[in-house]
Amino acid sequence: MAAAAMDLTEQGAETLAVADFQALEERVLRAVELLKAEREAHAAATSKVEELERHSAELERQLAGRAEQSTRLEGEVSQLQQERDHVRGRVERLLKHLDEFTA
Repeated sequence: MAAAAMDLTEQGAETLAVADFQALEERVLRAVELLKAEREAHAAATSKVEELERHSAELERQLAGRAEQSTRLEGEVSQLQQERDHVRGRVERLLKHLDEFTA
């Protein structure tokens, strides 16, 4: 009878060990699935970051081009204002001469 009780104890221990092993196996499988999901999320995030960096670089190039264009246009506006002032001065002198002529 003692041997039968010992067999039952050993079977109980084996059943417990098998259950523990199955629980451990399930945990490992869940951890592997979580790791896969995290790697996929990381890859997606890395891809998005790279896309945003490319877009940012393109916007910086466009901004630099616009800054150059703005500088060029400011120079043109300044030149046109000087020409306008020069023409205004000539027109005022002509009008003064006309006033003197008609007076």
